[in-house]
Amino acid sequence: MSRIRRGWLPPLILLVLVAACVTIWYLRPYPSDPAAVQAMRGGNGITVTDTASWIVFEGGKTYEPSLIFYPGARVKAESYAPLARLLAEKGHRVFIARMPFNLPTLDVERANQLIEEFPEETFIIGGHSLGGAMAAQFASEYTDRVDGVFLLGAYPDRRGDLSESELPVLSLLGSRDGLVDRERYEQGKTYLPAETVYMSIEGGNHAQFGSYGRQKGDGTPLISPEDQWQQTAAALEQWLQNSMFRAAYEWHPSGSF
Repeated sequence: MSRIRRGWLPPLILLVLVAACVTIWYLRPYPSDPAAVQAMRGGNGITVTDTASWIVFEGGKTYEPSLIFYPGARVKAESYAPLARLLAEKGHRVFIARMPFNLPTLDVERANQLIEEFPEETFIIGGHSLGGAMAAQFASEYTDRVDGVFLLGAYPDRRGDLSESELPVLSLLGSRDGLVDRERYEQGKTYLPAETVYMSIEGGNHAQFGSYGRQKGDGTPLISPEDQWQQTAAALEQWLQNSMFRAAYEWHPSGSF
């Protein structure tokens, strides 16, 4: 019996090593591009604070709402620095979550850290790809803790059902996105409020919401990453202004502020 056990030992060790290698390969994140590295340096009125849990972008003047951003799967938080910087230039404080092993599924409730630390602050939550789906899942469970949801190349499933909520939602998709399953994207609309705003970035793809290069299976973009970041930031700002105005008007029936 002992000889049989010893005989099984080498194949078992080999199996463990192969499994470990596959896991390491799968969890390997996409490397951030030089544009993301540059955006992380701050300057020109933008301050960047980098901690173990969050990367925070803010300008000299900030106004609410602040934005909580969940990265896509296997995408480093730094990869969204160019977009976050543009939003900070528009006056918003942006918090990009550093997720365990770069997987947003491992800490869906991360946003509670900020909400509990800043209980008087208004927050909008969102994210890219799988990060957007996880942001929707958080918002569906804590509808009283956030004031809106934005989805970049993302869609919710039943765990992120917001259809009965009164939260404003923005769904932004690149017309050349080759990674979003269009059938599931359409199905995901059933989990969003009827008033959800849907916008398309013509020529944009999936990966260019961030700054980490090409993703296998993604469509070839017809615009530059810089153009997609600018259009994304402008769309978010337009939606925020419209959503905040509507909320304020509903709170003051006379229309006065």
